[in-house]
Parts: sequence; structure tokens; C-alpha cells
Amino acid sequence: MESFLSLQDIIDPEAEFFPLLSAEDEKMMDAEGIPEHLPILPLRNTVLFPGVVIPIAAGRDKSIKLLKEAYQGNKIIGVVAQKDADIEDPEEKDLNHVGTVARIIKILQMPDGNTTVIIQGKKRFDILEIVSSEPYFVAKVNNYEDETDLKKSKHFSALIASIKDLSIQIIEKSPNIPSEAVFALNNIESAGFMINFVSSNLNVNSREKQMLLEMVDFELKANKVLEYLTKELQMLDLKNQIQKKVKVDMDKQQRDYLLNQQLKTIQEELGGGPHDQEIKLLKEKSAKKLWPEEVKKVFEEELARLLRMNSNAVEYSIQINYLDLLTELPWNEYTTDNLDLNHARKVLDHDHYGLDKIKERIIEYLAVLKLKNDMKAPILCLVGPPGVGKTSLGKSIAKSLGRKYIRMSLGGMRDESELRGHRKTYIGAMPGRIIQNLKKAKSANPVYMLDEIDKIGGNSYSGDPQAALLEILDPEQNNTFYDNFLEVEYDLSRVMFIATANTLSTVHPALFDRMEIIELSGYLMEEKVEIAKLHLIPKQFTAHGLKKAQLNFPKKTIELIIENYTRESGVRMLEKQIAKVIRNRAKFIAMNEEYNPKVQPEDLPDILGKPIFQKEKLINNDMAGVVTGLAWTNFGGEILFVEVSLSKGKGHLHLTGNLGDVMKESASLAFEFLKAHSFWFDIDAEIFDKWNVHIHIPEGATPKDGPSAGITMLAALASAFTQRKIRASMAMTGEITLRGKVLPVGGVKEKILAAKRAKIKTIVLSKENIKDIQEIPDLYIRGLEFKYVDAMKEVLDFALLKEKVSNALKIY
Repeated sequence: MESFLSLQDIIDPEAEFFPLLSAEDEKMMDAEGIPEHLPILPLRNTVLFPGVVIPIAAGRDKSIKLLKEAYQGNKIIGVVAQKDADIEDPEEKDLNHVGTVARIIKILQMPDGNTTVIIQGKKRFDILEIVSSEPYFVAKVNNYEDETDLKKSKHFSALIASIKDLSIQIIEKSPNIPSEAVFALNNIESAGFMINFVSSNLNVNSREKQMLLEMVDFELKANKVLEYLTKELQMLDLKNQIQKKVKVDMDKQQRDYLLNQQLKTIQEELGGGPHDQEIKLLKEKSAKKLWPEEVKKVFEEELARLLRMNSNAVEYSIQINYLDLLTELPWNEYTTDNLDLNHARKVLDHDHYGLDKIKERIIEYLAVLKLKNDMKAPILCLVGPPGVGKTSLGKSIAKSLGRKYIRMSLGGMRDESELRGHRKTYIGAMPGRIIQNLKKAKSANPVYMLDEIDKIGGNSYSGDPQAALLEILDPEQNNTFYDNFLEVEYDLSRVMFIATANTLSTVHPALFDRMEIIELSGYLMEEKVEIAKLHLIPKQFTAHGLKKAQLNFPKKTIELIIENYTRESGVRMLEKQIAKVIRNRAKFIAMNEEYNPKVQPEDLPDILGKPIFQKEKLINNDMAGVVTGLAWTNFGGEILFVEVSLSKGKGHLHLTGNLGDVMKESASLAFEFLKAHSFWFDIDAEIFDKWNVHIHIPEGATPKDGPSAGITMLAALASAFTQRKIRASMAMTGEITLRGKVLPVGGVKEKILAAKRAKIKTIVLSKENIKDIQEIPDLYIRGLEFKYVDAMKEVLDFALLKEKVSNALKIY
């Protein structure tokens, strides 16, 4: 068996021959004839081209015998490539039919016992038949078809030049080929030998080389060789680019490593590196912590893991952050509660006007805490319209208790991980906001305000934040709160959580069940005036750099601002309008111009512009079918008018005014109840089939809904069909049933505020609303008469006068 040696071996300067043909040698070689019979030497993975000298290693016994006998004779043999290199003992069918006549130049016996033979190709031949297979192949051969004459055209010359150039580029870019090979290429004069020489050294398989050997047309062969060379050059360029990039990356890593090692050595000489200092600081902090045994064990294990880590690893910074969190969190570190109840009441009264119910609840909590120190903190939820002081109340509670204060807004939160944290396996992982805020507060028993809990997101692809709050706000569970980043349980049972919401309709039922709900209603006119005097005006003086003596707000001016420029349950808009007035006067003070320190009511249009809201006016009772009702909105109480109009028809009921489904149902209920009980008013039941009824509630652009206008609609319908007057200066609110009962409604305090603004004297309510009226100080309901009813007949008997309206419609 033989194998092909590399080009480096061919041009070895110590070799006894030079493997290049001169022009004379090529002519002599072409003139030589071919014997009729040739001994055939099969080659594996090697194709011999005419004129090319190659060394082969012979391993098969047949091959060695053939070579020795031929070397002693005329030294001429036939060389043929095997079709399949894996066949150890080839037969006639395993040989290609085209081969090359070769002359044995030299036989070398190698130290390892192998035989190496150097042969040179002469001419191609075609096997006609195998005449003998023992002791080796002998074949009858014929001269292979002569190659066409070499073309001397410019195109062919350019092809040969391109082959030569590409070959030189490959030699220069390949680290495995010596640069002396360029010298060999430059000394080749014959175009045919150039093609054969390059073909013999191409980096292609033996099947493709055999194809080149069998090609007759030199130009086609040259194009094919050029194609192979181009691919080889492209592959070599790509390989060199990859190796260069890898080398650059390796060099940078080695440089960084060496610099880091030098820096580490310098830092050790100076007293330790930053990583050592971090670890030392962590150990010092841990020695002062009062953490549970379980947490201490986790810290020691994680610290030992940190010491085994490479400081350049990505996990190192995450581990440092984790251990830092463990040492920074307040484990069993509590502030001492101020349990002086008188002090707490003073603080609450000083910071907030009114809100007696919530203040009383805080005092109750402090009283029980004073008697039983380990009481679990309550979970309070303050529900009320915007601007009534829910959020600021949390600060006052913390101040009265002497606790740290944390406020976290839940509005718009959609990701559960914001509460529970991310697992440490994620890059950029961090604890949830609950743990982060406790770390900042440095206390395990702060007052924790969860603001806007009604605006937290529900279930989504990022988890369900409301479900995460179930554990946080459950006193029976939050003593073992689990944060994904912290990975150990943390006790939240001593934290006083206070949630705020504008409405409970969007709060999860299970979450609603865990909280103690305290409703904060809107402020009455008198309360707003006192709040402005005690809190808003002094606050804005400080914010604008004014002194108390420089500006004065009379009570009448404050009332006018409230009536004409605000319409809200709270005082947020009122504060903005007061700030606008103060800025107007601050301009005069800054420019040293004369001004009136007393803000008169007549000055307000020049400062605040024309009144934004028209004063609600009570209509007179000269028209049948019009009744004043009371409504609750997110901005406070409002009065509304229910208008009923009759027209001849077939008894159809038509509703307008942008009414919701519940309000439409109340109108239908009132109409059907009146038809069923028309005998109360001596109304003929057939009348309802002869008149169409139209119920309208003005301000159609504003959506309206709810059941509280039930008795108002009933009274308006009864007035329209009887043409009797409604009691003057009266408003009503209440839900009705098909049985004739009047049910209680909510928002009573805000509705009373609206009634007082409209100068209403009498308010009709359900008897079950007495408790709401009793919670309002007498000072604020002075001048109002309340009529409590239990049945709808009582409403009509009280609201309808015996007197009919002027120009009464003739119904009968």
C-alpha cells in the first residue's frame, strides 16, 4: 500500500532529485512509447499525474514484490488509483481504467521496516484488459487519447497565470506549506506541467483528482483547477479570520488575567483587595445581627460558597448582593412604640381635621397593644374618594406610634415579582419591593402604606400581584413571608399594613376579606373651611415663602372658593385654588406693589377667573312631575332633578338622560308600583294605557346609575299623574322594592353636603340610614330636617301636597 506525501516533502532541499520538468524533459517524455504490457501498482488515496514526482509508502506484499522486480529491470510500471481506498486486496473491478506510466527513481528502506518509493509520472494509459493477477497485476494497455494541443490564446494564458497566482497565495497563507514552494512554481515553464503539478497537490479527494487526470481538454481542466483553487483560498481566508479572532480573544483574556493577578498582588501588599474587604465587612455586619438560627446557618453556608467563587464570575456579584441583603435586613430589630394614648390623639388631631372614626380605631389598637405587647398588627383599609387624606393619614399614624413609615404605590403594578422578587438564577435578580423597603426602613415593625390597592393589576402572564398580597396581608400567614430572592422566611406579623382605595369594586374578594375596611366619606363645607384654615393655607404659605401677616383669607372667601371653584369630596382641588390665590399676591409682594392683604370674595373672579361650577339651585314646586333627588359621585355629592312628562299615547315608558341599567330598572319598578297602587290616589287604572310617560334626568352627557333615585322617580311619577305639588325645599334618596319598602343607600354624608349647597331644608331617607346621620356632628346638619320612612306610601303621603299645580294637565 502507498500513501501520498505532502508538497513539503517533495521540495525538501535535502532530496536527491528536483521534481520539476524542463521543456526538453517534457518533449523527451512525450516522445517515449508505452510497452504493450505493464505491471500495475494500485494506489490508495493517490492519483499520479504525468511529469509529477511523488513518494509513496508500499505496504502490501504484492506491491513490494512488483516494485523490487521492476526496479531491477527497466524501472517502468503502471500506476492506477483504486476506486475505493478501503479495499485492502483490490480486484480488476476495483481499479480505474485510466492510469499513469511511472518510472521508479529510487527505493528507500525506512528504519521502521516500511518501503518508500519515489516515482515520476510519464504518460497516461488506458487498461484494455488484465492479463495476470499473480503475483501482481499485469495489464495489456494502450496509449490514452492524446490531450488537445495547448492553446496559445490570451484567455488560456490568463487562466494559467491565475492558477499560478492563486497557488502562490495559498502557499503564502497556509502555515503548513513552506515558502520555498513559491520558488518551485515560478520555475515551471510548461503550461501542461503547471496544471498537472497543481492538480497533484490540490486539497481534493482522489475521485476528483481522477476526474482531472481523465480530462482531455486542457482549457476545461485549467478552469476546473482554477475553481478548486478559488474554493481552497476562500476556505483558507475564513480559517485564518477565525484563528485570528480566537487569538485576539485569547490574548485579551490572558492580558486581563495577568493584570488581575498583578492587581491582586499589589492589593495584598497594601492590605487586601476590595473583595477581601467586602467579605470582611459582611462578617462584621453579621456579628451584630440578631437573626434566627436558620438565617444564620444560611448566611454561613452562602458565605462559604462565596469564598470558593472566582471573583470574576457572573454569580459572584449576585452572591455578594444576596449576602449584603441578609446583613442589611432588620431581623428582629424593632422600634419602640410610643403607647401614650393622649400623645397619639394629639398627633392625629393636629395633622387631620375630622376623621374621628379612623382616629378612634387607631387609639383602640394602641390601647390593646399597651395591654398586650405581642399583639399582631391589624390590616386596615381606608376607602374613600380622592383627596380626603387617606395617604397622609398613614404618616400621622407612624408619627403617633413613633414607627418608621413606608409608602408603596400599587397603582399599575402588573408583575408578581415586584412583590415577591426574582429568583437568583436570573441575571439582574433582586428582592421584591416589600423586602427592599424594609431594608431601607431598617425596622421590622414599620407602618407600611399600600397605596391604591384597588388599582393593582390582576392575573396575567407575569403572575397575579393580588394573589401575592393574600399572604402579605394575612396575619396568620405573613409571619413566614417568602421572597423568591431572599429564599428564607421573613416575619411580617409586626408590620402595620394600611391599604388605601377609592373603591372596593375592583379589589379581589379574598383580599377584601383579609382587611378591616374603614370608609372615609367626603368633607362637609364646614369641615373644608376648617381644614383650609388649619392645614392648607399654612402649608401653602410655607411653600410660597409668605408670612401669616402678609395675607388673610376670610371665611366667606374660603366658602366661595369651595362653592364656585371646586366640586370634590376631598380638598385637593381646594388646595390648588388657594395656592393660585397666594401666587397672585406673592407677585405684588415680590414687586413691592400695593395690595390688599385681605382676599375679598369680589377679588376671586380676577384671580381664579369666572366660577367653574354653578351653584346648585333648588327649583320651585310650581310644576308637577319634577322632584329633587340626591346622588353620590367619586367627586362628592350632587343634586339631580327627575322630570316626568306625560303625552297622549298607549302607555309607553321612555327613559333619557344617559341612565345605567340599575337606574332604568328603578324607573320601571316605580312606574309599575304606581300602576299597581293607583287606588291610593283615586287614579283610574285605565289612564296608564292612554298616556305615554317620559322620564328624563338632566345633564345627559354625564352617565348616571344606581338604585338611590327610586323614591325620587316614584314621587315624580305620582306628582305627574295626580298633578299635585311636591313639598317645597325637599330632596330625597332611597332604593325601592316591589313590596313597597324603602331601602337604605350609601354616601349619605356627601349627599347632605350637596343638599346644604342647594339650600334644601328637608331630606327624605330610609329609617335604616339613621345611623349614618348620627355619625355626623350636629353642627354640620343644623338647619336640616330629616324625614325617615320605611314604606313607599309614607314617601308619597309626605312628599305630595293636596294642592294641585296651576295650569294642571287634564288627565281624566
